[in-house]
Amino acid sequence: MIGTLAAVPAVLLVLGTPVFLAFLTGAVITVALVLNLPPLLLHQVIFGGLDNYALLAVPFFIFAGELMSVSGIASRLIALAVALTGRVPGGLGVASVGASAAMGAISGSSVAAVAALGKSLYPKLKSSGYGAERSAGLLASAGAIDIVIPPSIAMILYGLAAEQSIPKLFIAGILPGLVIAFLMAAFVMIVAVRKDIPKASRIDGHLIVKTAREAFWALLMPVVVLGGIYNGWFSPTEAGGFACLYAIIVAMFVYRSMGVSDVINAAARAAILSAKVLIIVATAGLVTWLLTTQGVPQAIVGWMQALDMSTIGFLISVNALLLLIGCFLDPTSAILVLAPLLVPIAVAVGVDPIHFGIIMTVNLAIGMFTPPFGLNIFVAQSVTGLPSHRLYRGVLPFVAVQIIALLVITYVPAISLSLAPPL
Repeated sequence: MIGTLAAVPAVLLVLGTPVFLAFLTGAVITVALVLNLPPLLLHQVIFGGLDNYALLAVPFFIFAGELMSVSGIASRLIALAVALTGRVPGGLGVASVGASAAMGAISGSSVAAVAALGKSLYPKLKSSGYGAERSAGLLASAGAIDIVIPPSIAMILYGLAAEQSIPKLFIAGILPGLVIAFLMAAFVMIVAVRKDIPKASRIDGHLIVKTAREAFWALLMPVVVLGGIYNGWFSPTEAGGFACLYAIIVAMFVYRSMGVSDVINAAARAAILSAKVLIIVATAGLVTWLLTTQGVPQAIVGWMQALDMSTIGFLISVNALLLLIGCFLDPTSAILVLAPLLVPIAVAVGVDPIHFGIIMTVNLAIGMFTPPFGLNIFVAQSVTGLPSHRLYRGVLPFVAVQIIALLVITYVPAISLSLAPPL
């Protein structure tokens, strides 16, 4: 069974088959030829896997990200970040990291962050002395912070797959996201000093006040949304709906940057992207169901316990595995398939499941800009026009920086659990 369920999708993915179709083909062959189960089960499991109220948060936050990008909310956050970091060495690069973290606190969409930041900041970074490759690498890697900073679509899916509290995962992701942002900003500053990249001549107080006033409503959005979740005013799903409503009201009546047709177009784009995500959710859920019903997770846990592997040894192995898988699979697919298999093992060796969710999310966030198939690389390529081999050179230093952040987050559990105490 493992042969068809793993080997068939792997071969199809190498051949360029869409992820959902690779998963579905492997599951169909396994059900029909190996397990000899009735085909009706495929329909029941696929549609049953989508019958989950918490999954509604995914299209809501995707829609919120589209509204943010189109309405000018993103550009106002970028302008404020640039104004605040004017005299800092590598100020424009640091602003790129800060703007990405701020955007992540609104939508949690890495792709949207790379696209928005790339259009606004790539020409400025390139002309300021960062160079084309380093500028593109910075923007592609900074977008990965959005997967870790709450609200995070990846954490929503992990919470569902591993049966963990989504609000608790959101809280646990705050400090790790800031750790990644801090280390990236520090690296940018070091590079700026070594390359003698010029900084702004002075801090313009009037500009800071002006951009802060314009970005006020954008900055208030994550405060209200995340504050509402943590205070129990609404669930993550309801928070996603509120984020969409808030973005529409601010865009149409405060900033006056969108009309009804713009909202409809943003909804259409969000619907298409949501369908792409949810069809992966459905087919990956089918693979997970087959593995679970055949006792694969329990067998793996027993095997790992027989090896008597230490917690540190397990985490080293998991990080290596997830970094490798992240190069080929998007976070959605990897989390839905691997979380049900790995979480029981993590718990068995003494790793808190909330902490493990953060470890898994950070690993797969790095995969978003790791060659050869990191999705952010393709988005950055479309924005910058650079060929793949030049983008690879640009992102590799930032891969190293985020791996350092990953090791810190992995082996210092308090970073994840101090705000979200262990169960």
